[in-house]
Amino acid sequence: MPFYHKLGNIPPKRHTQFRKEDGSLYYEQLFGTIGFDGMSTNSYHEFRPTMVKEIRKQYSIAPKIAKENNIQSYRFRGFQVPQVRDYLESRKVVLTNSDCNIILSAPKESTNDYFYKNTDADEVIFVHKGTGKLRTMYGNLDFKYGDYLVIPRGMIYKLDFDDANNRLFIVESYRPVYTPKRYRNWFGQLLEHSPFCERDIRRPEELETHNEKGDFLIKVKKQDEIIEMVYASHPFDVVGYDGYNYPYAFSIHDFEPITGRIHQPPPVHQTFETDAFVICSFVPRLYDYHPNSIPAPYNHSNIDSDEVLYYVDGDFMSRNDIDAGHISLHPAGIPHGPHPGATERSIGETVTEELAVMVDTFKPLKVTEEAMKIADETYYQSWLDK
Repeated sequence: MPFYHKLGNIPPKRHTQFRKEDGSLYYEQLFGTIGFDGMSTNSYHEFRPTMVKEIRKQYSIAPKIAKENNIQSYRFRGFQVPQVRDYLESRKVVLTNSDCNIILSAPKESTNDYFYKNTDADEVIFVHKGTGKLRTMYGNLDFKYGDYLVIPRGMIYKLDFDDANNRLFIVESYRPVYTPKRYRNWFGQLLEHSPFCERDIRRPEELETHNEKGDFLIKVKKQDEIIEMVYASHPFDVVGYDGYNYPYAFSIHDFEPITGRIHQPPPVHQTFETDAFVICSFVPRLYDYHPNSIPAPYNHSNIDSDEVLYYVDGDFMSRNDIDAGHISLHPAGIPHGPHPGATERSIGETVTEELAVMVDTFKPLKVTEEAMKIADETYYQSWLDK
């Protein structure tokens, strides 16, 4: 995150002696990105964070590709992804490229008997259904419907769900995830015209510190494989930290939409960015208020990016026959726009109640076998006059 956070107990200076009551040292760890040039945090541990006792099985979770070079528009019925007991097993990659994975997940149980660490990718988890607590080595965050959970790569975490009814839309990013530079000044502060500000962002305020040795299973993701590693101390043994690299939460319901007299382009909805894709939030808002405005979006060509829209709730005015949990894929190279009748229906309307998450990638997305299990293969014909 582009602002400073401190939690727990830390020494006055970095890289200096920080001792426990018995005189022994706490163990310092620099947790950083982009070598020593990106955002980082200094944390202090009860035990050395390097104590690996055992490396167990290693297995592939690489997505199986159904369409390598895709130009067909698709609708995927996301709620048809089956509920699965285990969190990691529930994660189904539906779209992928070398920069990101787009994942649907419907876990029924919390991560009770292991910890998880994604060493390759930042994770942005959108909570469509479910409540609970994200537990991490840098503190805990409560989550609910509409929350984005942003988890930096390398962060050890667990997800504790309150019940079995959970639906998650997850973007794994191999590039660091930031707030949009269009809404930041050169100090990193969000500007006055930004649709959200720092006070909307929830940082960890509950530090869970375990002074405990034993056998602790961490399932580590690296290069499309899970590697099971047993550590000799509890991963949540941090007594304090400070810096810029930590998990945080932001609710889509706190995104304040930017509107205008005529239709505004998608970048006004931008919420997160990388140098390889952007994430946008479409929220309830006033429609365009020019007397001759057409609230429905104009037809546009995706020349440089694939557009993925995950429909969360409300009335999706530009589409016909779209329900919550559906995903539309409009690939680069061909135009798309409102479905037949949507333009005419939108004229005279004053508000929309739609809620959706959009991902625009700058490299083409491959369609996986998991996606084809829930695909509407006739969707590309839905713009034909009937």
